[in-house]
Amino acid sequence: MKFSSLAKTITTALVGGAVGGLLVYTSLPDAPVTGSSTEVKTSIKGDKITLVKRKHPRTHSTRIKIPAAKPIPEFVNDAIAWLVEAQHSSGGWGAGSHANQSNIDPSKVKLDPATTAFAGMALMRAGHTPTEGIYSDSVRKTTEFLVEIVEGSSAEGPRITDVTGTQPQAKLGQLVDTTMTTQFLSRVVKAIPAKDPLHDRASAALDKCLAKLTSSQQQNGSWGKGGWAPVLQSSLGTTALELAQVAGKNVDMDDLRRARAYQKGNFDAKTGKVDASSGAGVALYSFAGAQRASAGEARAAQQLVDQAKKEGKLAPSATVNEENLRKIGVNGDKARDLADAQEASKAQIARLDDETLLRGFGNNGGEEFLSYLMTSESLVITGGDSWTKWNQKIIGRLGKIQNPNGSWNGHHCISSPVFCTAAVIQCCTTDRDAATLMQIAQNASKLRQADTTQAVGTR
Repeated sequence: MKFSSLAKTITTALVGGAVGGLLVYTSLPDAPVTGSSTEVKTSIKGDKITLVKRKHPRTHSTRIKIPAAKPIPEFVNDAIAWLVEAQHSSGGWGAGSHANQSNIDPSKVKLDPATTAFAGMALMRAGHTPTEGIYSDSVRKTTEFLVEIVEGSSAEGPRITDVTGTQPQAKLGQLVDTTMTTQFLSRVVKAIPAKDPLHDRASAALDKCLAKLTSSQQQNGSWGKGGWAPVLQSSLGTTALELAQVAGKNVDMDDLRRARAYQKGNFDAKTGKVDASSGAGVALYSFAGAQRASAGEARAAQQLVDQAKKEGKLAPSATVNEENLRKIGVNGDKARDLADAQEASKAQIARLDDETLLRGFGNNGGEEFLSYLMTSESLVITGGDSWTKWNQKIIGRLGKIQNPNGSWNGHHCISSPVFCTAAVIQCCTTDRDAATLMQIAQNASKLRQADTTQAVGTR
């Protein structure tokens, strides 16, 4: 297919999906690896993907497919309506304080950036942006609320808010506001037209959050302690770096590598054991974080091997392992990272029927819902039948415990119905965000000169 024709096909498919609620099964453009003279990149703004051809020495390509998104279940639409109703006139939401977890009335809690950003991302995943969707006004108010907070925050230090003692801070970590807001701004900035004054403000706010996030990362790749289950905050930080990269921001690859390595280190693929020491002793939290960190590289490894088999550089029966990745020119460190991610992903998928693992703390809190969300994102990225099986399972599981008013609330730790409902909405609509999630895998498949020992796929 010619470049112009492919661009038209992808743009039409994605625009049509935003309007009609379905994405056509198609493919993203080729992701550069090594070996050709042209690099094909995507520019994603809202529901449109623009393809850009640039000269690039020795690049090769893999192909990423976008699966068709399913219609939003009716019980999730009820949840979205409840979430919008719970929004304050200022554009914010709050989870409430750790000291008063029994207060689950969203109208009677202090607003906080983390919960606001999380709720905003739920609306965006369901198809609402500052310019599109029936709840576009809500998303625009959310954006303005968060941008103003970031603009008013100190240039020094990792925090963006003076609000303290919130449920997300106490349970996830003190930097969760910065982390969540980075994620939201990375998503929303692509959906705001460049001529809209809010676009530049959101972009500048994202730059500020990203600087705070990267400067506060620990040497081991985590974002430190300060919460009941800080492994979840670190996982959110890793995702924030990935999303900022998708938004076109300059993310240091060493920062991202260390962030992923920390998360992946909590799961032993050979034994299936989980290190829950930074997850309050709850295996689910560390497991979900490790799975999410492995997903992009696991998909990239599979794509590289599949492409090499297609081009006759590997035998049709070749599997994804370090040896085969080296054969096609990926160097030792990168080959090892990709192969380990693939091995971990397979082992993690094999444990998704383990009810002991999935029960988490024993009953549902915001941490459990967040963990389910991370697993959903992981499986959309890695692709295959595992996503379909998991999606059916989790929709059935969560639909049964919905409150009559359309919300969910936690029964331990993060009890906030806003936080929990936002997590469930995103969990049940993850496939509608496939273009962004697949871009994470595409970025993971890009190999720098330092990642190669020879030309891969020269043509």
